[in-house]
Amino acid sequence: MITHELFHTLHQLSRHLTNKLNEALTPMGLYGSQWAVIFVLKNKGSLTQRELCDYLFVEAPPMTRNIQRLVKQGYVRQVSGKDKRAKYIELTEEALKLYPEWESVVNEVNQTLLKHFPQTSQEELLTLQSSWLKQLL
Repeated sequence: MITHELFHTLHQLSRHLTNKLNEALTPMGLYGSQWAVIFVLKNKGSLTQRELCDYLFVEAPPMTRNIQRLVKQGYVRQVSGKDKRAKYIELTEEALKLYPEWESVVNEVNQTLLKHFPQTSQEELLTLQSSWLKQLL
């Protein structure tokens, strides 16, 4: 059945991309899951842990571990919200300073992975993924 093959292939591709990203970021002291948090915070601003979990489709325990590691590394901080119950996660100045370096490494990995994938196919895939994701949400 094509459904099984489609999802199996997507899962394999996802694992391969994750492994390549981890290989590139590990010398910089980061993993792909940490990069995902940093990338989202850079692009969306301060978010609660719940908002990060929802956006990245990650359960609370692994997100908590990621945030704790990033706090320990000095890349994010937790800030109390207006009602003191909500804690917002935001990037530190150190993370903002290092962000261009991390982004460069991620872009290099992405370009290497896409070098034999035509631009038109990339655009079509992005359109398909975006459409599918909107339907799922």
